[in-house]
Amino acid sequence: PVWLSPVQVKVLPITERNEKYANSINRTLTDMDIRSEIDNRGETLQAKIRDAQIQKVPYMLIVGDKEQKDKKVALRLRNEKDLGQVTINNFIKRVEKIIDEKSLKL
Repeated sequence: PVWLSPVQVKVLPITERNEKYANSINRTLTDMDIRSEIDNRGETLQAKIRDAQIQKVPYMLIVGDKEQKDKKVALRLRNEKDLGQVTINNFIKRVEKIIDEKSLKL
């Protein structure tokens, strides 16, 4: 479950130019007591997603040029379900609700 995961969210910047925005998102999440890491390795996005799935990270926030421009993130679940773009505030509300309720769903 999300509330027990050592890492609840992985922030995945697509390119180096998206790292600053990804860092600000990661900082926002950690300020809200959501356990988050950023994966800024020089790997492909597919490799980063695969590694996060292997590590059983519940949420992946993908950050590219489009997301940065729109001030949103692309939300992906560990079960390969892609939920599209959401604002960071909506995502935080979603995760906080799941953590507070100790829900087993994503």
